[in-house]
Amino acid sequence: MEELLQSIIGESWILYVLLAAPPLVFILVYALVTVWTEMKVSAHMQDRLAYMYTGPHGILQPVADILKLLQKEDTVPAAADKPLFIMAPYLVFIGTYAGFAALPFSSAYIGSDINLGAFYIIAVSSIVVVGLLMAGWASNNKWSIFGAMRSAAQIVSYEIPTALALLVAVMITGSLNLQDVIRFQEGGILNWVVFGGPLPVVQKLLLLPFTVTAFLIMFIAGVAEVNRTPFDLPEAESELVQGYNTEYSGMKFAIFYLAEYANMYLVSGVAACLFLGGWSSPFGDFMSGPLWGVFWIVAKGYFFVFLQIWIRWTLPRLRVDQLMYTSWKVLIPFLFVCLFGVGLILVL
Repeated sequence: MEELLQSIIGESWILYVLLAAPPLVFILVYALVTVWTEMKVSAHMQDRLAYMYTGPHGILQPVADILKLLQKEDTVPAAADKPLFIMAPYLVFIGTYAGFAALPFSSAYIGSDINLGAFYIIAVSSIVVVGLLMAGWASNNKWSIFGAMRSAAQIVSYEIPTALALLVAVMITGSLNLQDVIRFQEGGILNWVVFGGPLPVVQKLLLLPFTVTAFLIMFIAGVAEVNRTPFDLPEAESELVQGYNTEYSGMKFAIFYLAEYANMYLVSGVAACLFLGGWSSPFGDFMSGPLWGVFWIVAKGYFFVFLQIWIRWTLPRLRVDQLMYTSWKVLIPFLFVCLFGVGLILVL
């Protein structure tokens, strides 16, 4: 894709704008669809109807919500640190959006096909923590700073199991480049890393408990990293009003909201690339190719977004001590066992 565009328009800033535009368009459309899905799923789980009047079955309601937020007054508290207060939501979104640069949407399109793609996504998404801390501190609100401190502790803690689970897939595939990781899994569902990859049957059976465990832990840690229930301590309404974004209104609040939904897909997409074949077809050569690849990566990622929505309306919120206990004393020890087991099987 990059070589084709270079041949058409040459080396210029226009090239990079064109390469960066598709993920942004995807995020905007995906966020509208996910808002509608979340409201509908939660309503059906609670025996309600949710959106019904703005368009058929309320499909235009998310658009109306965005227009409403755009027209709301954009307030800044008198005691807030205005430059940091204004910068924070954009920094949060930049940290998430930058992660999409290394996320492959098909065999023909990836923003930046770098050898350390998986590591890059883990690293650049850490910018989100800086933005959340900035939002809490700059708001000069006790609820906001409590939420920001919780968020920093939570995201930093759950980045460790996420990185360790990523290493399990990297050990099996032998690459941090997500395109190479996906190509390693081509050939059908039985070649996916979660089922042991395209290795001899005996190795696959031995690896299966470790790969399934690593995949489930990566999904759980991903839910915690995007501050979704039962890990929504940073913005717990019953305790902190709205946490780090209590003082935000209008478009700035919408940007926080957009970044959260974009992050939901980012962690889901990375998990799909590492363990579920990414853009490759579960049926081998059937329904494969660049266009089908976009369908498969979006479908796999969105399935886990749907699971995050389902979990939100199913499980109660954890306490702060339970949140930290889960990361440091449950997930991380299990992943060390997985790393040791996978390494031993691959060597022997």
